[in-house]
Amino acid sequence: MTPLVLTVFLLVYLGMILGGLPFLKLDRTGVALLGAIVLVASGAVTEEAARAAIHTPTLALLFSFMVVSAQLRLGGFYDWATRRLGALPVQPPLLLGALIAVAGGLSAVFSNDIVCLAMAPVLAELCLARRLDPVPFLLALACAANIGSAATLIGNPQNMLIGETLHLSFADYLAQAALPTGLGLAVTWGLILVLTRGRWALPDGLLTAVAATEPQAEPGRRLDPWQSAKGLAVAALLFAAFLFVPWPRDLLALAGAGFLLTSRQLHSRRMLGLVDWELLVLFMGLFVVNHALQATGLPAQAVTELAAVGIDLRDPAPLFAAGFLLSNLVSNVPAVMLLLPTATHPLGGTLLALSSTLAGNLFIVGSIANIIVVQAAQRRGIPIDWRRHARIGVPVTLCTLAVAAVSLWLGVR
Repeated sequence: MTPLVLTVFLLVYLGMILGGLPFLKLDRTGVALLGAIVLVASGAVTEEAARAAIHTPTLALLFSFMVVSAQLRLGGFYDWATRRLGALPVQPPLLLGALIAVAGGLSAVFSNDIVCLAMAPVLAELCLARRLDPVPFLLALACAANIGSAATLIGNPQNMLIGETLHLSFADYLAQAALPTGLGLAVTWGLILVLTRGRWALPDGLLTAVAATEPQAEPGRRLDPWQSAKGLAVAALLFAAFLFVPWPRDLLALAGAGFLLTSRQLHSRRMLGLVDWELLVLFMGLFVVNHALQATGLPAQAVTELAAVGIDLRDPAPLFAAGFLLSNLVSNVPAVMLLLPTATHPLGGTLLALSSTLAGNLFIVGSIANIIVVQAAQRRGIPIDWRRHARIGVPVTLCTLAVAAVSLWLGVR
């Protein structure tokens, strides 16, 4: 079965690179699911092995925080926070700094993708209302959300996977990642200020394009103080429990999600409708495909052969570099699944989490958060092509990776 497993694996990861397969109406989720179906249906992976390969604690944690974020979205918290931010009576450089701090902080607790999905449309409207060029602010939102999400083991899906699979301490990881992510947010602010060169005013050409575009963003939600307070209270309690209570994070998170679902005002259908079921299916499909490949022994053999020529992925520097390169090739979640077996160094989990997450700012396709922001801008007539993104994304990525590498190197020493 090894040739079949290898063929399915290569096709699935080709789909991860291309975003789908040629001539088929399949996205990354569909490709991963189809690959898992082929392996199970052919007998290359038994049903029992497929069930065992799916790491349920990761899925439970991911699902639970999707429910918490859904509570805050329906309670209007993200819209309220963005509007309060946009109403600050400060000059554009300080407004940019406040945006980066808020987006980074929220993404450390809630999913970076959800933060961008909720904040990007409102932010674009607020910038236009203040006659500010929205592009630097939207790109700052995407970059800050990606960087901030690296600060904790619940900030993004790949960090959840790393933390649950390697059984990392929530407090220890936070202590290791807080400095590089905090410095990364500050570096991002400085770089965008330099690259913007003081040009904050809304360009005339962009104003014309925006005026000719009908707003397509979903209407903003008014703040519901009670529902928002419930969501924030659950998130705060979970965060504190993760820091101080030695109980399984997935079970604590499920308890919090269950509490929020037992509501007298918000219907569970609306809450569950905001859960990213496709991402959960993507995880399950990739779990099965990667398990099948690991069972062939080929990855272990490849790691041994690379080590023989001086590239040992179990060492910090090669693992950090591999996390960066693979994340931009196949996206961060598939990259992390491939590299997790090599993260045996005491700082391996932190290295992999930071490199795979910070790599997402390099190009638009490197992170779902980037794509969400760019699409929200396009719906409002604000074009952000890959060149415009790269002018900020490339230097931000290289500088934040350098900061993280130096910080972790000092930690290793």
